[in-house]
Amino acid sequence: MTEASSTSASAADAPPAEARERDAGAVPADARSESAAAAERVDRWFARRPALALAALLPIGAVTPLFPVEVGVATFALGTLAVGMAHGAVDHLVPLRGAPGVSLRRSIAVVSVVYAVLGGAVVAAFFAAPVAAFVGFIALTWLHWGQGDVATLAIAGVDHLPTSAERWLALVVRGGLPMGVPLLAHPEEYRLVAEWIVGLFLVDAGAAATAVDPLFAPAVRIGVGVGMATATLASVGLGYRRVRDGRDADGRRRDADGRRRDADGQRRDPGGWRRDIGELAVLWAWFLLAAPVFAIGVYFALWHALRHVGRLVLVDPEAASAASAGNAVGTLARFGRDAAPLTLGGFLVVAAVGASVPAGVAAPGDLLAVSLVAIAAMTLPHVVVVAWLDRRQGVWRPGTGS
Repeated sequence: MTEASSTSASAADAPPAEARERDAGAVPADARSESAAAAERVDRWFARRPALALAALLPIGAVTPLFPVEVGVATFALGTLAVGMAHGAVDHLVPLRGAPGVSLRRSIAVVSVVYAVLGGAVVAAFFAAPVAAFVGFIALTWLHWGQGDVATLAIAGVDHLPTSAERWLALVVRGGLPMGVPLLAHPEEYRLVAEWIVGLFLVDAGAAATAVDPLFAPAVRIGVGVGMATATLASVGLGYRRVRDGRDADGRRRDADGRRRDADGQRRDPGGWRRDIGELAVLWAWFLLAAPVFAIGVYFALWHALRHVGRLVLVDPEAASAASAGNAVGTLARFGRDAAPLTLGGFLVVAAVGASVPAGVAAPGDLLAVSLVAIAAMTLPHVVVVAWLDRRQGVWRPGTGS
């Protein structure tokens, strides 16, 4: 990736004022315009429209608790096949495209080692302490899904999360909705999945049920519910205060209409806060109403995976160019070509886990559990790669992206 393209990609992730100040005199105006067009289309294709689609699916989600859990398992499998597995299958190219001076060979070698070491450690943890590994997987997914949503908001140039602390709070809320709210609303199915996963490594099914008992105690559920409600209200309230007071993190006051006037006379729209609370409302409703396995399957494919795909489009000069021209097919074809080999590799990991678990795979629930263990093994190294990209783009330290 050239230095110019790296700069334009990071500009898409930084707040508009900082991006303009940093790029002034460094990148031609037409390149900045192309980068902005790509970011806007990617946000529309991979974030805003899927969010509207999830909202439209709420009536269907509301009746899924009446369906057999196998419906949710099938939905999860389809979502994983369609886009879930592919969204992390370009990690080997992220260092190449995210930083100048990184060769293709070095990019592939480093990411391969990270995946082999960390993925192997996760599988070993499930064999050694399946309950602890399950809890760790939930916590890691909480972190990662929040991480992904905050990056999407940063790329969209939201104006109400100007500090690291506010973005970390948003991470707690965004990641906790898919991981924590189903525990509050549908503990029976949540527990069933936990028993399926732990049961892969404990041949005695009764032992699995006993092992997960502490995770589903009423005090745990109440604590998660109160924590999520409190964090959501705090995040929304802090965002509202930013909009109401008309001040940014640097103390500059906004105009009377709530928009900050930049040095070039442009005014920044505080509508990101309204978007944030709209998405939070959809996610709260979705995970309160829909059966957990079904809800996660749809969310994984339609929300989290697509948003990450959009982010990767912006660090690939060819895909970003296609996006800026409005060529959605070309954009997806480029990503699909890059992701195809390691998407297949991901399914081979699922097969390898299935062949190695002590209890074997004999039912749809076992297949879901095996898939989740394999996904856990791939999630930890994926989080490391994404965290590196976050650091390069200044997601957690606004205005510092390279």
